[in-house]
Amino acid sequence: MDQVINKLIRKFKTNDPFTIASGLNIEVWFEDLGVGTRGLYYKKLRRRYIVIHRDLSEDWQRFICAHELAHDRLHPGFSRFWLDQHSLFNPGKYERQANMFAVRLLLSKTKIHPGETLENVFRRNYIPTEMLPYF
Repeated sequence: MDQVINKLIRKFKTNDPFTIASGLNIEVWFEDLGVGTRGLYYKKLRRRYIVIHRDLSEDWQRFICAHELAHDRLHPGFSRFWLDQHSLFNPGKYERQANMFAVRLLLSKTKIHPGETLENVFRRNYIPTEMLPYF
């Protein structure tokens, strides 16, 4: 996972998930996804899309973009719908990996100051503190 993240940062000279998605020719859309869905990734006819709930805060939109980018990089060919309908595999594993990827990507250029709490590090980097368990 860290190798994938470092390669993306070197290639695009940023850890911004929107810039990276654009550089990978992944279209990012902002739509009303209703209650309970913050974002999704899908591929159709060789085109890749990240769709983010438009009513989320900018911090959450950035995190969701990084999370969905993880699915593109780490889980090509899989979708949650397919997993739910056609296998006994627990999709939670992929979601946890995507959250870890997003946290690592967004913190990749961050120095943690002596005595600084992780909660403060997350806030300083505009990462939702709900994602602390994935550090």
